[in-house]
Order: sequence, then structure tokens, then C-alpha cells
Amino acid sequence: MKKKLSYRDKLLELAYIYSVKEIQDYTKNRKNLTTGQIELILKKNKIAIPKDFKTNFFKENFTKPISKIKTNFVDYKEEKIRDKNRFLRKIENYKYDTSRKINHGLHNLWKSIGNIGVNFLNILPKLGSAVIGFFGNLFTDVFNSIYNQQIDQKSARNVIIVFFGVVVITTAVIVGLNNYKDFNFEKKIEVEKPKVKEKKKEVKKPEIKTKKEVKKPEIKPKKEVKKPDIKVKKDKKVTDSILPDLNLKTQTVLNLFEDVNYDLNKVRRDKKVKPIYFTQFPSDLDELQNVKLKKETFIKIVLPLIVAENEKILEDRLKLKTVLKKKMTTEAEKQWLRQKLLEYKVKNGKVEELMKRMDIIPTSLALAQAAKESGWGTSRFALEGNAMFGQWTWTGQGIEPLFKDKSKKHRVLKFPILRASVKSYINNLNTHKSYKKLREKRSDLRSKKTRIGGLKLSETLDNYAETGKEYTKVIAQIIKENRLADFEPVTLTKSKKVIEINS
Repeated sequence: MKKKLSYRDKLLELAYIYSVKEIQDYTKNRKNLTTGQIELILKKNKIAIPKDFKTNFFKENFTKPISKIKTNFVDYKEEKIRDKNRFLRKIENYKYDTSRKINHGLHNLWKSIGNIGVNFLNILPKLGSAVIGFFGNLFTDVFNSIYNQQIDQKSARNVIIVFFGVVVITTAVIVGLNNYKDFNFEKKIEVEKPKVKEKKKEVKKPEIKTKKEVKKPEIKPKKEVKKPDIKVKKDKKVTDSILPDLNLKTQTVLNLFEDVNYDLNKVRRDKKVKPIYFTQFPSDLDELQNVKLKKETFIKIVLPLIVAENEKILEDRLKLKTVLKKKMTTEAEKQWLRQKLLEYKVKNGKVEELMKRMDIIPTSLALAQAAKESGWGTSRFALEGNAMFGQWTWTGQGIEPLFKDKSKKHRVLKFPILRASVKSYINNLNTHKSYKKLREKRSDLRSKKTRIGGLKLSETLDNYAETGKEYTKVIAQIIKENRLADFEPVTLTKSKKVIEINS
């Protein structure tokens, strides 16, 4: 006899018939999805959902009609909103068309004015030649009439004298006005100065100086352009190369690693890593087909960030030991101690508890958790919010998860740069009450002078995820399969060489 399936089982069977990968992944990971979540995923994949045959009388006669009315009301409301948006778009289009027509009209007007100006300039030579020809013919006729006709010689002479006088006076006036406009008092002074021999040398010298001063600024910008776009933080011990938020592609990152000779086998052998700090993951890291290359790229980006934070904690731990050994402490040391007590959330000034909390997180453990929580640097939280460790927040800025229970109000905490995510993660493990077992285990290893290993501490992280002990097994497996324990003794290189990138 065939077993009757529930409505949820029907949905799951439908998902497997249509091979909905998202639901199959959830079931493989033993994550239970609610009926509503399964319906949502099926609708998203455009799969028709069957009706639930177990509906009762109340649901058929009351719940469905009310929901239908509600749906109609929502549809009506959305239709009105769409009509409003259409009307607003029409207004915007009309406004845009009007402004475009006005601009087009002004452009045509300006063009026609330009054409009129050009035509007028083309007419000027012809107009000038016509005026000259007219006056030339006029004067020719006048002189011919004077010559051919018998006119009083005295009056003719007076007319000619007056005419040439007018011409001479007009020419003199025009020339004088032009000279007056072009007249420059500075030129007069410069003409007068060359008469003295000593002043000639003084005039020539400033000209040579000004030429040299003009040439110098032209050289400086060329030197500034050649500088790489990398922020360099100078320290007494090490020079950090911080790569800015350039939205780099994966191929660019791989080229950079090749240029600086960044090889994980060499890091495993020498136990040294260069201080190269990326502010974010490449956006196309998931497009790498080679899984091994993708994982190595992720480790190369994250490893220096974790090592740098651990070394900073070790420096603070050494300073704390030095301060505690002193009988008399300075005011600056007291202020530093108060600040560290607040940073590690230690109450009542318990220095022993501060010493227990102020310690490193093994590099292998941090790398494994970052890989698990960020999908090896390809998750939405890692790319949009630099969130490598999936930390939750209820008050700060965060990213809303796509699939979560409506009863839960949490968000995934986002960070401005990747290093801030690493710092927050280490501080979380060192201060939160859920990870007290980790701190006690680490302190016990310290007292026995045993190396603090990621595999040993991973057993205490059953409170980090909802899956509990399954989560700790996955972290341990990631550490073993990728040989992450090799990076636990790694430290930053102490060379002062600055890594340059040609922009």
C-alpha cells in the first residue's frame, strides 16, 4: 500500500523531480527547511506548486476568500502605484523632451547666427571692392571733367588742395589713434634703459633666472606620477604594504603574487610571510575553475592579516608581563592597562583574567573558520561586507541573510576592510562567554609550555555554529586536508623593502 505523503514531502519530491539544487544542498547539509521556505524557493525557480488536499472547511470557506481579498487589495494597490509611476515617468519624459527641444532650438539659433556672421564676412571683400570702385570712378569722372571743361584755374586749384588736405588730415588722425591705442609706457622705459651699458646686464640676468624657475616644476610631476598607489605604514620593525580598495580582479592579484614571489611552499618552508594587506577579496574569485588555485589565493590574502593581528597581541602580552613585574608604574602604563581591561571586557580589574584573554588564536584555526564561513572568500557576506567569519549583530550595521526565520532579528556584521573582520573575530573568541572553554584550554596549553594548535582548540568551538559538534568536525577536516597547521609558526618578514605596483 502506497504511503500518503504530507504536503511538505510533496514539495520536496517536486524539488527533486525538477532538480532544484538549492533545496538539495540544504537537505545534504541536514538543514531543515520550513514549508514556507520550500514554497518560496520553488516559486523562485518558476515551478508550479500543487494544492494541499488536506484543507479543512474553515480554510476553504473563510481563510482562502479572505486571503484572496487581501491579494486583490494588494494587487489594486500595486496597480495604483504603477499608474502613479507611469504618470511621473510621463512628466519626467515631457520635461526632458521640452528641455531637449529648447536646447536644440538654441543650438540652431546659435548656428544660424554663426552662418550669418560668416556670410557677412564673406560679403565684406566684395562690398569693399564695390565702394573703392565707386569712389575711383567718381574721382576719375571729376578729374576728367576738370581737365576737359574750361574751369577757372584758381577755383580748381583750391578744390584739389582742399581735397588732398582732407585726405592727409584724415590719414594723420587715423594713424595717431592707432598709435595711441598701441602705446605702452613700459616699452618706453625699456627703450630708455638700454642706453646705459651697466643696466643691460641687469636686465638679461632676471630673464635667465625665470627660465630656470619655469623648468623646475615641469620635472616634479613626472616623479610623482611614477609612485605606486600603495599605502605604506612605516614601523620600526616592518614595513606594511596595504593595497587600497581598487576592486582588483583575480588575475591582477595572481600577477601581483608572482611579481613579489609570494609562494605558499616557500612560506611553509621558511615560516615567513610578507606583510601584504588586501582591503577586500577579488569580486571574481569564484570564477576560478582550479579549486586548488582558488584556495591558495584565499590563504595568501588572509594569512598576513591573521599573523599581523596575532603578533600585535603577543606584543601587548609581553608589555603586560613587563608592567606587572614593575613595583611602580607610570601614569601612561596605568592608562594603557585600563584601556586593555576595557578592550578585553575584564571586570573588577582582574589582571589574571586579562592575561588569560590576551592571547593568540592559532593561524590554522582562523584560516579554517574564515574558509568555512566565507566559502573560501566567495560568499555574499565576504564580498559585500568583508565578513569572513559570519559574526552576528543585533545593533550594528549588517547584511540581511536571504533565508532566515522571521522570528530572528540578527544580521551578519559588516566591516570596512578585511583586517577589521579578523580583529573583531579574535576579540570575539577572547571575550565572549560562549568561548570560555577555548580560553581555558589555551591557558592550560600555555602553562604546560605546549604549542597552541588549531586542532586542539577546534574541539571547544561547538557554540560557534548551530550545528555544534558537526561544525567542529568540519573545521578540523579543513585544517587537515589543507595542511593549515604548517602556517601556525609563520611570522611576518622584518625586511624594510617596499613592494611596488606599477599603476
